[in-house]
Amino acid sequence: MRVSLNLVKKYIDLPKELTYKQIAYDLTLRTVEVESVENTSEKFHDIIVGKILEIKKHPNADSLKLCITDIGEEEPVQIVCGGSNLYEGELVIVSKPGAEVYWHGEGELVKIKKSNLRGESSFGMICGATEIFLKDMFPPKDEREIVDLKGIDCKPGQNIADVLELADTILEIDNKSLTNRPDLWGHYGIARELSAIYHLPLKPLPKFKVPDGIKKYEVEIKESQKCQRYAAVEIDNVDVKQSPLWMQAILINTGSRPINAIVDITNFVMIATGQPEHAFDKTHVEGDKIVVRNAQKGEKLELLDKNYIELTEDDLVICDTKEPMALAGIRGGIKDSILPETTSVVLEVANFTAKGIRKTGKRFDEKTDASIRYEKNIDTQRVDDGLSLALELFKEIFPESKITAFVDNYPIKTENEIIDVPEEFLNTRLGKILPKETIERVLTDLGYKVEYAKGNYHVTVPVWRSTGDVYLKDDVMGDIARLLSFESFEPVPITMCVDHAVLQRDYTLERRIKEYLALRCGFNEIFTYPWIDEKYIDASGANKEENITLVAPPSPSEKYLRTSLLPGSLEAITNNLRYFNEFKMFEIAEVFKKGEYHPSTEEETLPIQEKHLIATITGKEPQKIFYELKGVLEMMAGYVHMEDITLKQGDKPSWADINVHLDILLKNKKIGEIGLLSIKTMNAAKIKRTNVAVLELNLDKLEPLDSRTNNFKHIPVLPSVEKDLSVLVPEEITWKEIENTIKNRVDGITFIEEYRGNQIPEGQKSISFKFTIDNKETTMTAEQINEKMNSIIKELKRKCKATLREE
Repeated sequence: MRVSLNLVKKYIDLPKELTYKQIAYDLTLRTVEVESVENTSEKFHDIIVGKILEIKKHPNADSLKLCITDIGEEEPVQIVCGGSNLYEGELVIVSKPGAEVYWHGEGELVKIKKSNLRGESSFGMICGATEIFLKDMFPPKDEREIVDLKGIDCKPGQNIADVLELADTILEIDNKSLTNRPDLWGHYGIARELSAIYHLPLKPLPKFKVPDGIKKYEVEIKESQKCQRYAAVEIDNVDVKQSPLWMQAILINTGSRPINAIVDITNFVMIATGQPEHAFDKTHVEGDKIVVRNAQKGEKLELLDKNYIELTEDDLVICDTKEPMALAGIRGGIKDSILPETTSVVLEVANFTAKGIRKTGKRFDEKTDASIRYEKNIDTQRVDDGLSLALELFKEIFPESKITAFVDNYPIKTENEIIDVPEEFLNTRLGKILPKETIERVLTDLGYKVEYAKGNYHVTVPVWRSTGDVYLKDDVMGDIARLLSFESFEPVPITMCVDHAVLQRDYTLERRIKEYLALRCGFNEIFTYPWIDEKYIDASGANKEENITLVAPPSPSEKYLRTSLLPGSLEAITNNLRYFNEFKMFEIAEVFKKGEYHPSTEEETLPIQEKHLIATITGKEPQKIFYELKGVLEMMAGYVHMEDITLKQGDKPSWADINVHLDILLKNKKIGEIGLLSIKTMNAAKIKRTNVAVLELNLDKLEPLDSRTNNFKHIPVLPSVEKDLSVLVPEEITWKEIENTIKNRVDGITFIEEYRGNQIPEGQKSISFKFTIDNKETTMTAEQINEKMNSIIKELKRKCKATLREE
């Protein structure tokens, strides 16, 4: 979303010293992610107002003119121009040398230079709208038409961005960061956040009061669960003149296109408040009545291009007494158009529920600025904001306009969420004890109402946050933390003690399989969506009745969850064959089967999930690729340390060649299949002039081998003492007996050598070993070391008849 700081400043007075970089930084840390900042006036550098003082014929070109032009400098300049609508005294737009424009409105930006055209000097360029980013504000009638600033208050030398009020700072906000914040899809919501961040007052929106004595417009809502509020205002004495420059400038800078004053008001109100609006030509509404209902079976909606769309009985439509005029909250039809002869309108300000808009939008593959906002689930009270601002603008732009009828059909009201937030909960979760006054100030700035009693904050959530955004005490805590900025919280290291090694054999096995296939066998890992195009399920020969059907699929053809990884791989193979003749791919992912799986509690119910492995080799020679894939499978157990698998002829899979297929067995139980794709399967998947070997198995059934039993031991905190010792023992004494004698007195013991020789008495042998000692609490002193050594020698002498060997 593009946010205009010019529009934001209509609702909040930001300090002059506050830079746009600081605003972007603070918004990113506290509210939404600002992706970029654009100064809209930069592209208009050296593009100014000029006044044509005199027009002369070009001596060498009939289609060109010599325009003596005042550009606000000491002397007029000569500019060669071929415009079709030039006249003396005309105020035009001049690109001086150094400006960047689109030459004849096409190609890349070109820097203007002083030039010589057909033998005559030209200081810059008199521009058409398409050459200087203004085609939406001044739509040209022909390619030679230049912009005529007649009627606009300006003088030579002024920068055109200032004249047309296009000088603005635009914050480009990542839409994903707005997904759960319907209140921020309008500039007033952004202004409200900035007022809370900087603790500044927010200017109120205008309030609408129904004029006395006007008739009631008739609106009937037959589907109140889909349309919770519908206000209609009949306004006379309007026309399709242009909207004011300031409004056109904001529409252009925020990504919209000015059309006429009536349509521009509805678009501006949506940008300002986040409330979509629509205006119908009053004469097009049959019976002076609006009916909000589901479409009837076989009903159609005629569009502006004279085409029709087939409606379903689940589509909400706006109708008159005769037929549908618009697809509610998404798009209009031919009957709701504002035409050049329009002089009276019916203004629609309504609230449509998110679920219905999203389903209908997906069905018709439609996503508009209005539907995007309705899909976020905006509150019903926002109708008041949109209605009041729209009527104020109608009165400002059309002083002679008159409200002749009004109705506000309001069956369902958005209720404020009420949440109790314990003070102890905040202190624990925030990791910081905040003063009560700070918490109350932050929440109040955000629009909450707060009552504190006996260690509990009784919080009333503002209605614009009560449509699913804030409903838990954790949400309230999150608002406090983000508004204070996470930078204000001291990082606290997590204390943890590792008491034993964690051995996760299943995860280790999966990682080893990936490494084996990718690094040793040259496969590329792929990732496919869990929803599968129906044609690839059919190609694999699978029974679609076994698949789980999605309630809201990404597209009508992708309504099934996969029960096998093969359909997704068929699509991947088809796509990759456009670029490669031979390749190897594998994927490890979940498949979904009918049934119930409870991962944490009985209340959490999911379909049965299995983790599968699929690997494919695509190439020209069927025998070669099958034996290569078979070899990869047979060698896998040894490389990844798992139980051996075996292969055996079994029933033919639906996708496999009649002669080349095998079952994959583990302990005589089938866990998968390997084979070549059949010609039928490849034809159905559009796999041509190649062959494909496939293996798919249930990864959950594989069994990793047991590892050695390892014991975990902490690294010593204090320095240890390492000693060597050589002792004489009788021949019958073994090293094991010596080790068992002292192993409980030392931290580690290592055998060095056993020796017999001239210096060793007969019937004895010398055994040398090293050991490590410490006392766990302090660094050992010399006295402690000697005491420990003496106790070890004494124990060896007692149990092993050992004596110290003398050199």
